[in-house]
Amino acid sequence: MKLLTKLFALSILASCTSKEEVPEVKNYTIAQFYENVSIGGGSFSPDESKLLINSNETGIFNVYEVDIATGEKVQLTNSTEESYFGQTYFPNDDRFIFSFDEGGNENYKVFMMSTEGQSKDLTPGDSIRNGFWGWSRDEQSMYLTSNKRDPRYMDIYEMQISSMDDEMPVSEIIYQNNDGLDVGAISPNERFYALTEAITSADGKMYLYDRESGEKTDISVHEGDATYNPQFFSLDNSSLYYTTDEGADFVYLAKRDLETGEVETIFATDWDVWYAYDSWNEKYRVIGINEDAKTVVKIFNQESGEEVQLPEIEGGSISSVNISKSEMLARLTVSTSASPSNIYVYNFETEELKKLTNTLNPEIDVNDLVEGQVVRYKSFDGLEIPAIYYQPKQATKGNKVPALVRVHGGPGGQSRLNYDPLNQYLVNHGYAILAVNNRGSSGYGKKFNHLDDKNHGDKDLKDCVAGKDFFASTGVVDMEKIGIIGGSYGGYMTMAALTFEPEAFDVGVNIFGVTNWLRTLKSIPPYWESFRKALYDELGDPTTADSVRLYEISPLFHTQNVTKPLMVLQGANDVRVLQVESDEIVEGVRANGVPVEYVIFDDEGHGFRKNENAIEGYGQIKDFLDKFLKGEAPVEESSEAGTL
Repeated sequence: MKLLTKLFALSILASCTSKEEVPEVKNYTIAQFYENVSIGGGSFSPDESKLLINSNETGIFNVYEVDIATGEKVQLTNSTEESYFGQTYFPNDDRFIFSFDEGGNENYKVFMMSTEGQSKDLTPGDSIRNGFWGWSRDEQSMYLTSNKRDPRYMDIYEMQISSMDDEMPVSEIIYQNNDGLDVGAISPNERFYALTEAITSADGKMYLYDRESGEKTDISVHEGDATYNPQFFSLDNSSLYYTTDEGADFVYLAKRDLETGEVETIFATDWDVWYAYDSWNEKYRVIGINEDAKTVVKIFNQESGEEVQLPEIEGGSISSVNISKSEMLARLTVSTSASPSNIYVYNFETEELKKLTNTLNPEIDVNDLVEGQVVRYKSFDGLEIPAIYYQPKQATKGNKVPALVRVHGGPGGQSRLNYDPLNQYLVNHGYAILAVNNRGSSGYGKKFNHLDDKNHGDKDLKDCVAGKDFFASTGVVDMEKIGIIGGSYGGYMTMAALTFEPEAFDVGVNIFGVTNWLRTLKSIPPYWESFRKALYDELGDPTTADSVRLYEISPLFHTQNVTKPLMVLQGANDVRVLQVESDEIVEGVRANGVPVEYVIFDDEGHGFRKNENAIEGYGQIKDFLDKFLKGEAPVEESSEAGTL
């Protein structure tokens, strides 16, 4: 792989021209990037003539209906304050379910919208976290999750569709979660429930709960570490399909016979199986694979035993599939790292492919954007680190550019080949970006995923620092101008870099990042109770002797080490990383006389939901980098594209 890295660097150098021949690239404003549209969802209407999708084209997510035949789009909700997310149409009429939270507080409410456009709250009450779980197989009722009984645990409720028009719809608890076991799948006859411990744990458990007998059986007895994730029960209620890495490094799809207990491997490859499901009548099986930071979807016709050959789509890859109840149509979500996702519909019978959305801002020329390239480099101890590299088109050997190491959230997240407006905005303005998958990242096998357990802020941080060696190998990066940026856990890594490796990077940008592990792990939201053990297994228990190490790796207690300019972004309603953490880290660093820019968003939680806030926040990130990394005075952006 070292040879491949050298070849990659040589290919970059070969394409470089002199400074006088720097490619001309149009500059786009952050507002123009947010005039791209983000879409999601894609539930078929009962007659399969329409799709229910979510779009933020108004600046905030709302629910839309798209006519499959004409492509005509109709807005169904008109929120201006909170993002509304459509979940699904009703099984046999055009009513639909949608959900939202308030100001990013993560206490979701579930609503239904009538065909006349009247909304009804199906989960009344404050400070309760609710969620749509699915429809019953007989299509007479809806499953909901809620922690209204006990804030620590998500129970499963069933609500009859016939009661939803009542003034006060009634829901019945059908699974009471008393021990932190979450429902992963329910059999079509509602007899069996597959339960799991938090899937982030190195050593997970899976149980089969028989609602008729009340018995709960451990069906995951194993040696070593293993994780389990139920996917679905067979239509005849005889088998459970689940993903697991039991006895393997990568996750595979397995099947368990409920009567005999016999387990069979159904699908395995050299990458993690991300998800799997069968279509309504089990004609098709869909399997999603996390293949080197990119989702690869396979569809198998179970009647013929053959893999369905989906059409090639220029400029993108299929990342998700939803097959209609008739099993004639499939909604395809097509993604690329250089432009936002689009939705297509494919007809299995006619093989017709129809594009239903066009999400790229027409003011932006896709040829000015940059596709991420999967690369690998050696860390300090020789471990190979996967990453995604974005090189500005104007970068040449004679026109070297500043660069940023970008760290994903988590811990245990993954930098992927997905569209990210901040990446494209900064790369468009001449910043190279290396999105690292440091040890501890998911997607590269069980062993790699657990290399950072109780070692955070140490070897995983050194992996990020080693990213500078990759930048040097390109020949087009100004090695005197390298920063680090990240959100959530990546924000922690940013602060850890400035604190524990204070000379490694020239600036840091902390977006909603953890700085005090003792406080964060003690203030876990109550509905994360089922994940608490998993987090403590990986990071440490702040109520035990682990607290000493957690103190040592928390940047807040070592702010005297920070010497490089810092920017911090924080949501006032963040329930994961409390604002007080950012307040204190900013105060501590400012006491050193170090430049700090602090931006708080009063109406956001853990991440951006509103375009106006993302535009403001990301625009200020570029201004900060221009000033402290490029060494240039910020230039006020106009709405017109310029040339760099």
